Amino acid sequence: MKGILNILKPPGMTSHDVVSLVRRKIGIKKVGHTGTLDPNAAGVLPICIGQATKISQFLLDADKTYRAELTLGITTDTQDIYGKVLNKKDVNLSNNEIIESIMKFVGEYSQIPPMYSAVKVKGKKLYELAREGIQIDRQARKVKIHSIDIISICGNKILFDVNCSKGTYIRTLCHDIGEDLNCGGIMSFLLRTKTSGFDIQSAITIEELDEIDDIQSILKPIDFPLMHMPKIDIEPKYKKAALNGNKIPIEYLPSHLSIGETLRIYLEKKFIGIGQINYDDKNRFYIRFTRLLV
Repeated sequence: MKGILNILKPPGMTSHDVVSLVRRKIGIKKVGHTGTLDPNAAGVLPICIGQATKISQFLLDADKTYRAELTLGITTDTQDIYGKVLNKKDVNLSNNEIIESIMKFVGEYSQIPPMYSAVKVKGKKLYELAREGIQIDRQARKVKIHSIDIISICGNKILFDVNCSKGTYIRTLCHDIGEDLNCGGIMSFLLRTKTSGFDIQSAITIEELDEIDDIQSILKPIDFPLMHMPKIDIEPKYKKAALNGNKIPIEYLPSHLSIGETLRIYLEKKFIGIGQINYDDKNRFYIRFTRLLV
């Protein structure tokens, strides 16, 4: 069995809980998720099965889309509604002031990961330190907010959709907006709606999964989340070399490809891996496999 399962993770389960459940359901150990969702969050969680685990990193690196709720006038130690309340403050802001602040964060900005996160420092996860009452300085990381669409503003609660780069903490985005508005802010709701071509409309619930006998029939093919990559077809005469993961010479560089570009590789109409185009010291082009799926 191989492919990708689009699961709708419910709140209250960890991403690893979902992986364990899928393993038990299908009786296969080679299963992995493609980007942790907070236990209290819900939404799209693609699960790679069998050979699909070889491309999980490409899904981890993909942009994500969320629907989130920001509650102003409160700060907590976890930056969300489930943490210990640290401060409360009255909110006397116009909608325009709120919108102006939120839109400041569209684009690239430096984000400090929250203490309650899985980021590792010297081999230990930050949330493990936080549970011990230890606070440490964290290095800011560049993240990119591609877009924010405000759905509604109701008092101190703002519902919005955000599309962002990997590694972005929406909790921290809410916290940072609250800091910018000088009133504090927390994330009070989070739903991941899209990632790597998988959306919430086509996701299946844990309950639905339990009722399906033929899991293979609902799996997406391994190349489904890679359709944004350019494609190249290997000539049949190089079949043996390709199946062994060897370099594949190409006589000329197609106009739609460039040196070093990551691409999908096919042999006899079958997806066999991911690779890059390079050239040797004699300026001869070749394909080098970075992931072989045969």
